Amino acid sequence: MRGAIAAGHPVTAAVGAEVLRAGGSAVDACVAAAFASWVAEPALTGPGGGGFLVAYDAARRRPLAFDCFVAVPGSGHVGAVAELEPYVVDFGTGQQVFLVGPGSCAVPGVTAGLERAHRRLGRLPWAELTRPAVALARTGVELTPAHADVIALLEGFLGSSPEGARIFGPAGAPKAAGELTANPPLGDTLERIGAHGARELADGETAHAIAAHQRETGGSLTLADLAAYRALRRRPLLLPYRERTFVTNPPPSSGGTLIAHALAVLAAGPPLTGVLTPAGVARVAAALRSANAQRTPAFERALYRGGAARRVLAAVGEAPAPRADGVTSRSGSPWTTHISVLDGDGNAASLTCSTGCGSGVVVPGTGVHLNNMLGETDLAVASLRLAPGMRLTSMMAPSLVLRDGAVELVVGSSGSARIRSAIVQVVVAALDLGLPLQAAVELARVHPEADVLDCEGGVPSATLDALEAAGERVVRWPGRNIYFGGAQVVAHGEHGFEAAGDPRRGGAGIVVGG
Repeated sequence: MRGAIAAGHPVTAAVGAEVLRAGGSAVDACVAAAFASWVAEPALTGPGGGGFLVAYDAARRRPLAFDCFVAVPGSGHVGAVAELEPYVVDFGTGQQVFLVGPGSCAVPGVTAGLERAHRRLGRLPWAELTRPAVALARTGVELTPAHADVIALLEGFLGSSPEGARIFGPAGAPKAAGELTANPPLGDTLERIGAHGARELADGETAHAIAAHQRETGGSLTLADLAAYRALRRRPLLLPYRERTFVTNPPPSSGGTLIAHALAVLAAGPPLTGVLTPAGVARVAAALRSANAQRTPAFERALYRGGAARRVLAAVGEAPAPRADGVTSRSGSPWTTHISVLDGDGNAASLTCSTGCGSGVVVPGTGVHLNNMLGETDLAVASLRLAPGMRLTSMMAPSLVLRDGAVELVVGSSGSARIRSAIVQVVVAALDLGLPLQAAVELARVHPEADVLDCEGGVPSATLDALEAAGERVVRWPGRNIYFGGAQVVAHGEHGFEAAGDPRRGGAGIVVGG
């Protein structure tokens, strides 16, 4: 099978590429790569997290969306028992506070989502797709510099338990680039998932171990929560964009809707002729600010009523200035990963998943690192009353671009609020400017938030000077930085398949069969 895959780690991509070579579908390759990412990218993802998968069924010419994001435990109250523990991460030009510990753990759902997508669009046996990850968990995967940097930023709580220290290195001495991250207990868990499917996280040995550990440590997550979880099918959000159709993650997630708004604003004007010129940066920043301004408490509530997505598609014209009641703080976890896949039959899979920054809770005997999504203030929005079973909102936006009924581009990113900035800028660079895919991914990015414009190293000094002269408050970053996301992208067009991994996150792209 021909095709292409891009992922957040070379090993993750390689596992998916082998599945394509074996005749697997795009979803098969995505599922196997996702399992491998649990070992290769342990600070970003795992069975203790959640995510979203947007796929394309080429035979039926139909896009599909699977919601497997985390849910609120039955208590319906963040940190119901255990106190949330603050942890400060310093990015160099700014700090963020994350809340971790047993009370931060929401109901994980990624395994259920992978299983549901596989049942719908898979070809190869489920158990066969777990085997590469089982082997990796037992032998270990070499840490790339990018992933070692993530662990170093979070080492104060990732290695705070004996189980966490075995995976990430102890607090004060995190594992460095080149060292192996083995997780034999996770290999056993993956083997059980291969045999029993997502039931293993609902009422199997792993589920019982998670519930018991939460009970012992004062967390809110129970066996009933795990058993009640279901992955959901949702209707994807579709937006016309320059003779194409942009397909993305629908409500109640926020990210896809905000990207749709920004692209609608850009589509109202002529195609950009440059994105790192003063005019290009100003237009992109204005479109993103317009989207940011939509994210008010009322907008978040509207997402759950289904109205915001329809309303945002009418957003055209000049971008308004950000409103004071918008959600503009530098918040949300950048610790996420993405996998993009296209196969030779035209099927596609775009998966974004995360454990947040992680709770620091690794369940003994399972190798499962639980998420901290209840501690993500960008997700557990204060204006929403959290009800048991409710899906939290998210910035994740796995996306596709269709042209003439076929998938032209598969895109997604990590980076919380920077996800929408990264995706918009990659789409503009690839489609408006026609840049080669790798160049579109590597192009320096900007991100407006609050009253500043963060500009990654690589934006020309003349552009930055012109923006400042026009009254923009520019934050000049010294170089490429994981803060600006990690876009993993594949494409199929007149030049065949292309795959581009984001160097900000140590990503890799592989084309299979030319």
